[in-house]
Amino acid sequence: MSSPESVTSSITVTAENIGGIDSTEVMLQPGMNVLTGRNATNRTSFLQTIMAALGSRRSSLKGDADAGHVELAFDDEQYTRYLERRNGEVVFDGDPYLDDPELADLFAFLLESNEARRTVRRGDDLRELIMQPIDTDEIEAEISQFEAEKRELDDRLEELAQLDSELPNLEEDRVALENEIETTTERIDELEAELDAFDLDVEASRERKEEIESAFADLQDARTELESIEYDLETERESHDELERERDELEAELETFDDEQESPDRLEGRVQELRNRKRSLDTTVSELQSVIRFNEERLADDGLDLDLEESVESDETDDGDITEQLLADSDDVVCWTCGSQVDRDRIESTLDRLRSLRQRKLSERSDLQEQIDEFSDRQKELRKRRRKRGEVETRLEAIEDELEQRSQRIEELEADLEDQQERVDELESDAETFENAEYGEVIETHRELNRLELELEDLKEERDEVEDRIEEIEAKIDERSDLEDRRETVEDELTDLRTRVDRIEANAVDAFNEHMESILSILEYRNIDRIWIERREKTVREGRRKVTRTAFDLHIVRTTEDGRTYEDTVDHLSESEREVTGLVFALAGYLVHDVHEIVPFMLLDSLEAIDSNRIADLVEYFEEYVDCLVVALLREDAEALSESYTYVEEI
Repeated sequence: MSSPESVTSSITVTAENIGGIDSTEVMLQPGMNVLTGRNATNRTSFLQTIMAALGSRRSSLKGDADAGHVELAFDDEQYTRYLERRNGEVVFDGDPYLDDPELADLFAFLLESNEARRTVRRGDDLRELIMQPIDTDEIEAEISQFEAEKRELDDRLEELAQLDSELPNLEEDRVALENEIETTTERIDELEAELDAFDLDVEASRERKEEIESAFADLQDARTELESIEYDLETERESHDELERERDELEAELETFDDEQESPDRLEGRVQELRNRKRSLDTTVSELQSVIRFNEERLADDGLDLDLEESVESDETDDGDITEQLLADSDDVVCWTCGSQVDRDRIESTLDRLRSLRQRKLSERSDLQEQIDEFSDRQKELRKRRRKRGEVETRLEAIEDELEQRSQRIEELEADLEDQQERVDELESDAETFENAEYGEVIETHRELNRLELELEDLKEERDEVEDRIEEIEAKIDERSDLEDRRETVEDELTDLRTRVDRIEANAVDAFNEHMESILSILEYRNIDRIWIERREKTVREGRRKVTRTAFDLHIVRTTEDGRTYEDTVDHLSESEREVTGLVFALAGYLVHDVHEIVPFMLLDSLEAIDSNRIADLVEYFEEYVDCLVVALLREDAEALSESYTYVEEI
């Protein structure tokens, strides 16, 4: 659904075997709903129940159950979700409110496990989270399409430039052929006039003349056929030679393929093994970071908070000397694992070793990623070479078949040529019998005339070919102006598309910064003056290439007690400050992406880092955006909230 209706009626939530809930039915109301109670009273599980009905897949099935379900009913509509454990995984089914819960999971279902809040707590790059709901794939596809069209236009314009340079030579060839045709035609006219001038008065002479003309006509036809066969034979031989050259090139190329090269399928197993190792390292690095951070915080608090004086006073057998001994050395801390006092330097030394171990694991993970990239590239190359080899082998088979056919055709044409040459020789021998004193000049004139007529026919064919080529080139060149206009348009479109993503990113960052400032002003958080996102370019490695990518860094502006302002990062914040920062970012995302237009619910949990009065101000601010806001709070955190809200104490 893309534009929900306002929730105007009461809301009934029925659930079974969701999270820690056996079964429950809870009535909510439009507006503000507060889940209050002690810890471990299924408040978070109830929020997961609502998430499941709305379409999220981030709800859990009760640990001892194989199936569960949830129903959400309001405004005469009912939405259902079924969860079932199959092969160790939880499978979702039913008819939820949302078909695509991605945006709601990020910015409406703000539990402690919310990905937006967790990303801020970890100090990770925020670009993917901010841009994830914004569809830039279509823009990237358009960019690829226009880039391909521009390459095609450039190739065609380059071809036209080459054709344009070919025209002057073609024009010269046409003029030369026209002159030669004109000269040959004039000579033919002269020879025909000479033949007409011969005076053969007697009837016998006429008959003899007809015999001569018939003999030379047959000879001309035979010579024409002979030239045709010679042309066909020459064409076939050239094609045969070209095929042999292509075959030799393909055979040489085929020899370059190594039959013993590593199989891409075997490489896949190696890549999968490396990926499994990297995932294991990811888990180890994350666990090490958690351990390091926990111990750093404990060390900063001087270990366990034990009231040693009271403990000593309650001991009737102790005269107070032990207390003095425990408190005398400020370099000792109370160990939070065993409760004994440990020298601070020993703990710091252990932390240094943990940090070094984490750094080694990070380096090992980076090395594994490089190996994965290298093997993946090798896989692609091997598959490409395998396809290429198949194409070469297929083409070689086709060439061998075609060579066999052309060889057979050459043999046939050679036989035809030999037969036709014998035919011409016979006709020339017959024509020589007419050569005598009376008709010798006539015969020679006929021979010259026949030769010139054949030459004239060839000249006209060559001229026609040149003229056709000129017309073809001129027709293509006429397209140049349109092609240049289109290329200019494509370049403008590419410029606009390439900058559009930048504009979208800049606008998204500006919107987040604006809303985070508004939310932070409501909280009036003394330790944080401002939270803002900086958009910057960074160089990253993708396989063997280095490419430029955009990164979104989160900055925190703080003020010292003496009024000095400075910038800080999430890594330097306390746990509670990180929680507040993550929540502010996630709430800003709700406003930036207009999530209230997608789903009429907002769910809030884990607000312990904010005091009761600020929570009251925060939920009041978001009331105008959300039809139904459900927040889980401890009783003391709900004290400042309005009594007009709907309160749920039993789930």
